[in-house]
Amino acid sequence: MTEASATTAAQEWRTNWTLVLAAATGFSFMSIMTTAMGAFIGPLVKEFGWSRTLVSAGLPIAGVLSVLLSPLVGMFIDQRGPRRLALPGLLLLIVSTSSFGLANGSVVQWIGLWIFAAFVTLAVTVNVWTSAVAHAFTAGRGLAMGLTLAGTALAQAVTPVLATYLIEYFGWRAAFPIMAVGWGGVAFVLCLLFFRSPADGRDGGETREGRANTSSLPGLAVAEAWRDPGLWRIAISTFILMVLTIGLLIHQIPILIEAGVTPEHAAWLAGAGGLAGILGKLVTGVLVDRFRANWVGGITLGFTAFAFLLLMDGVRTPTLIVVAMLINGYSAGTKLQICSYLTSRYAGLRNFGTIYGFIGSLVSLGSALGPLLAGIVYDRTGGYEPFLLAGTVGCLFCGLLILTLPRYPDWGAEESPGDNAAPAPLRA
Repeated sequence: MTEASATTAAQEWRTNWTLVLAAATGFSFMSIMTTAMGAFIGPLVKEFGWSRTLVSAGLPIAGVLSVLLSPLVGMFIDQRGPRRLALPGLLLLIVSTSSFGLANGSVVQWIGLWIFAAFVTLAVTVNVWTSAVAHAFTAGRGLAMGLTLAGTALAQAVTPVLATYLIEYFGWRAAFPIMAVGWGGVAFVLCLLFFRSPADGRDGGETREGRANTSSLPGLAVAEAWRDPGLWRIAISTFILMVLTIGLLIHQIPILIEAGVTPEHAAWLAGAGGLAGILGKLVTGVLVDRFRANWVGGITLGFTAFAFLLLMDGVRTPTLIVVAMLINGYSAGTKLQICSYLTSRYAGLRNFGTIYGFIGSLVSLGSALGPLLAGIVYDRTGGYEPFLLAGTVGCLFCGLLILTLPRYPDWGAEESPGDNAAPAPLRA
């Protein structure tokens, strides 16, 4: 990175660091249901006699709704700005997460709770946070996105331990609203104060006239994006990775318990993976601002295969289990960061919200299918070995897809529509 671009990145950070803080906190709250569900599987199975497939069944149903509606969310963000979605979305997510404590054993009610959660989550999906940050940062975009998306790694580090503690001392019913009000309240206050970006306009999105004119930004038209092979490879890789890594994330505590780890130690290992994820996002953010992002992403995502391999029966040992969880946290935690960064570089900012909305549909579908498929594998085979094998092969394939991407376009003097607009790094 040149001295000029380093200065530009410093200016961006001085102006927009509070935006990144708010976005990271908001995204972390959006992620707590996914990262905490592993701790709730055992208590729900014991309470209601459900199978693990049924406990996970709400995620694919929610994912279908996200698949259908994520492109519309992206269009809304491009036209109206992300703040208008984030603030009401966080309030509704507090209500939705709390309501899971009302589950009474009815399958219909359980599915209904997930359907409500699916609609609410659309307002705080990853596209909301990454769109705001992408418009505010150019030279420092990689690190800014890394820190924003570190919110989910923070959730992965904290929520398994927090949820296990709350379930043990207060019961699973109380654990849901305690997490929702405590975590969600902090996220809402920070976003109310600081979540404003050039995508919302100078007034934070309160008037239509103040919004940024995204049509003047460089980038692909939506029709061009549909025909772009690089974007398709990013989308396919991200979808497969979401199926595999979210399946592992949701079932990681049961997988570790089956390997002989106590529930308490399993929760701590899951938390350690989350801390490794924060490190992974920071390191990846720095690297993609300096080197070809597809090289960084391809190697990182391909390395995730070892997390699955080392957990397999006949391979795992107590030491290798710890190594596997750290690898999974570090590598798999960067998948959305790499996807969003590459999308912004290959597609430009002109229709970033809409284009990433379509990719977000695949993210949602993969996130929904992964836990369900892992549950089906367990219910049908009595173990997770076939799923872990698929994860080993699949992660290597996805890493290769990203590693062999062509150079992304040089959009020239790409500018953020904010006060601190800066030329993009002229590298490909």
